[in-house]
Amino acid sequence: MTYLWAFLVGGAICAIGQVLIDYTKLTPARILVSFVVAGVILGGIGFYKYLFDFAGAGASVPLTGFGYNLAKGVREAVDEKGFLGVFTGGLTACAGGIAAAMVFGLLMSALFKPKSKA
Repeated sequence: MTYLWAFLVGGAICAIGQVLIDYTKLTPARILVSFVVAGVILGGIGFYKYLFDFAGAGASVPLTGFGYNLAKGVREAVDEKGFLGVFTGGLTACAGGIAAAMVFGLLMSALFKPKSKA
């Protein structure tokens, strides 16, 4: 059942993004930023933790999961370090994901030759 719920919740989050792309004039970049901000807000008010516990990877893999991870890192760092944690918590919590994105981006740019769309 865990796999089914992960698939359904992750699919629903992605379907919301696709509907926003198809039926609004929002650019993909604004939609992506909106998903991160939504994850931060939902994580900040405590709702996303329940979704994360319920759906696992279905809630952590989409960009809303990145936003939740930022909010959780800030909350934990503020508890440990006080006000300084506001500035360090988000990056500390997401350092592994950010580093992986940079390494894989560099690897893909070395392996494949970009082409212009024109």
